[in-house]
Amino acid sequence: MLLINSQPQLLLQLQAQPPQLFSLNSRRRRRRTTRNRVKCYGGGDEVDTFSKKSGYVFKLTATESESLKDYDINKIGNLYVKKKPFILLRRLFQTATTLGYWFGMRFLDHVMDRSDFMFQVRAAELRKILTQLGPAYIKIAQAVSSRPDLIPPSYLDELSLLQDQIAPFSTQVAFNTIEQELGLPLDELFSEISLEPVAAASLGQVYKAKLRRTGQVVAVKVQRPGVQAAISLDMFILRNLAGIVKRAGKLNTDLQAVIDEWASSLFREMDYIKEANNGVKFRQLYGKLQDVVVPEMYLECTTRRVLVMEWVEGQRLADVKDIYLVEVGVYCSFNQLLEYGFYHADPHPGNLLRTNDGKLAYLDFGMMGEFKQELRDGFIEACLHLVNRDFDALAEDFVTLGFLPPTADKEAVTKALTGVFQSAVSKGVRNISFSDLLGNLGVTMYKFKFQVPSYFFLVIRSLAVLEGIAIGINPNYKVLGSTYPWIARKVLTDSSPKLKASLQSLLYKDGVFRIDRLESLLTESLRARTEKPLVEKQTEDSDSRVVIKQILTFTFTEKGAFVREMLLQELAKGLDSLGVAAFDRITSTTNVGLPFAPPNASSSMTEEDITNLRTLRQLLSLLSQTNGHESTEVTGITTYQNQNTLSEEGSLVNQVVLFQEILPLLAIIPELPPETQQQLLGLPADLARRLFSRATARTLRRLFL
Repeated sequence: MLLINSQPQLLLQLQAQPPQLFSLNSRRRRRRTTRNRVKCYGGGDEVDTFSKKSGYVFKLTATESESLKDYDINKIGNLYVKKKPFILLRRLFQTATTLGYWFGMRFLDHVMDRSDFMFQVRAAELRKILTQLGPAYIKIAQAVSSRPDLIPPSYLDELSLLQDQIAPFSTQVAFNTIEQELGLPLDELFSEISLEPVAAASLGQVYKAKLRRTGQVVAVKVQRPGVQAAISLDMFILRNLAGIVKRAGKLNTDLQAVIDEWASSLFREMDYIKEANNGVKFRQLYGKLQDVVVPEMYLECTTRRVLVMEWVEGQRLADVKDIYLVEVGVYCSFNQLLEYGFYHADPHPGNLLRTNDGKLAYLDFGMMGEFKQELRDGFIEACLHLVNRDFDALAEDFVTLGFLPPTADKEAVTKALTGVFQSAVSKGVRNISFSDLLGNLGVTMYKFKFQVPSYFFLVIRSLAVLEGIAIGINPNYKVLGSTYPWIARKVLTDSSPKLKASLQSLLYKDGVFRIDRLESLLTESLRARTEKPLVEKQTEDSDSRVVIKQILTFTFTEKGAFVREMLLQELAKGLDSLGVAAFDRITSTTNVGLPFAPPNASSSMTEEDITNLRTLRQLLSLLSQTNGHESTEVTGITTYQNQNTLSEEGSLVNQVVLFQEILPLLAIIPELPPETQQQLLGLPADLARRLFSRATARTLRRLFL
């Protein structure tokens, strides 16, 4: 984590500099002198209360430290239960008494009717208590402090300080750690380094420096002493507490698995070599996205406890009210979660900066998550089915994602989900928030034994934190509403067989093409834009010519091939049915003047033909951006209801052949890109082949069936 404040930083120069900066050459005597002077300044005005109050858990032998290198609950249990039981008991006592005191005072405030008066005081006390208890508890507070819609302002202000303004530990200890880890004196590594940390967080603190070898300005992150021991012990305590809560509350979710998932991510975060490698991968995947900045990692200067990375100047995203960069963050999160599955699991405000040139910088790559392909596809399908109110399919998605066992009563679950989500979805996809979706889900989850998969907590935390930052800028902002256009575009363009099958299933119900769903997907996908002027304008393009051009251009690209094939198939079916309807009209008109014409001429139109005509009408309306696609529902048609059928088909034929509605489509063709025009030139021949095939099949059916 790295926060660059607007105040100039005091630099400790290791070369000849003005008197206010310290000079260090390679001579030991001068290094000792400066190091002693550094000690006077390191740590700032605040006391490192974590070391002061919880320092008794720090002391581990080299063997014990090595055993805690990776998260292994059995090794942690053996260490503290068998070898250090008094440390375990003391930590339990400390945690229970400090948190118990705070909750007790809150209860007393309530009883004495002074809660409002003491709100600010209790908020400050809670921050200090969490700081004393250390990183595990601070991490919980960081996640909570990113939701201004859920946390009172007083608590939000206090807990936000835990993101990057925790009291630092001694600079002398930090400099000693750098030299021990990198195996070189400070003056051989850097030509300049800040006298005090520019930011301090739960796991480490950051110094600004300049590499002696290249002159590159870098951030040097140094791990806090004792964090590995403290987190190991706290995870052991929290995991056992989670087991007690699960049994007492008869919960379906495996809370211990959730703690294990979180603990594993924390242990990975404490290994700065892994963080540097994560940063390299993140930069490769997302560093080229528009207006996204990912700092370079210096692997040769990185160890488990010291990390050197490119320095980034900027301000916290939450402090600058830049809605465009929030949209950039949403698009980047979409790529992380649903394109590549490698995502930043700790995007709290201290880790997101607005750079001086107006770009979004990601920092701190210790806590990352992996979202497997089958889960990514399942998540996309769930979003599609939720927005389109297909609750039957949504129940199946919950099984795929691991929320429900395969043996669950799908019919009952569908009814329950309909009751829970109906009101939230009725507001429209652009107005759906996480709180709307989760509001009434608790009872349903308990009744049907929902189990929240451990992976899901990191995913939802990543999205919820981003929405929290956005709400601080715009209270009406909805991350799901901003993410859905990218989901719609991915479903329409992805080559994955599973997503193609999902799209096919979504657009066809009982063999009938759902043009309304295609229109919704196309409309939403056109909102998936990251150009700054378009995002900042926050208005929808009302120019129908532009919309027509966008739809046609997309349809005739390589990515739109699957949608184009469906549209051509439906156009061919509609034109074929239009031909049959036209033939029937000519025949019925001719028969009226014949003296021996039968009183009720039988129509050759079928229910399928009527449906195809209606779809054709809606397709032409969609492509020409007219409002006439809301045609009358066709119900109760049979081949024996000759007059009704003829009346219905006549009405539809009249609607379809309105030439003035096709004129906008024809007029826009010269404005299309040359490659799209070239594709359109081959369209009549393609449609003719399809029509000939359908006409031949229809004739053969009538002859032999």
